[in-house]
Amino acid sequence: MDEPREPRLLDRVHDTIRRKHYSIRTEQAYVDWIKRFILFHDKRHPAQLGARDVEAFLTHLAVDREVAAATQNQAQSALLFLYREILGIDLPWLDDVERAKQPIKVPVVLTVDEVVRVLDHLKGTHRLIGRLMYDSGLRILEALRLRVKDVDFGRQEILVRDGKGAKVG
Repeated sequence: MDEPREPRLLDRVHDTIRRKHYSIRTEQAYVDWIKRFILFHDKRHPAQLGARDVEAFLTHLAVDREVAAATQNQAQSALLFLYREILGIDLPWLDDVERAKQPIKVPVVLTVDEVVRVLDHLKGTHRLIGRLMYDSGLRILEALRLRVKDVDFGRQEILVRDGKGAKVG
C-alpha cells in the first residue's frame, strides 16, 4: 500500500493562509510571490534555498525590476511567511537586500468639492457604493459585501462582515 503523499508546497500555503484567516487578496499575492521566487531560482524548491537566495530575489526586484518599496516589502512578507509558517525555517535578518527607493512625492488628496464632483458622475448602485465608502470609510470589498440587514438606520450603524484581516469591531 502506498504511503499518503505530503501536500504540495502551494497547497500547504493555501491551507495555512486560510486557517489563519488572511484575506483572499493576501493569499493571491503571497502565492504569486512564492511562484515568482521559485521561477527566479530555476524552479528549485524553497527548502533547498536560503537567506542569500531570498536576498538575491528581493534585490533583483529593486534593482532590475525597479519595483516600489511597498511591492518589495510585500514580496518579502510572502517569503518570510513561506519560510516561517510552511517550511518551519527562521531566516536570519535579510541585511544585504538592496532596498527599493521610497517615493519622494507627497500623496495627492482630493478636496471635498472634488470628491463631490466625482461622486456626482456616478449613477445608481455605483453612486450608493461610492457614497457609502466615502462617508463611512468602508473599503471596496466591505462595501460590496454589504446586505440590507447589515444597515441599521435607527442606530446609524453598518455591520461590516469579513472586514480586512477578519477584524472584529
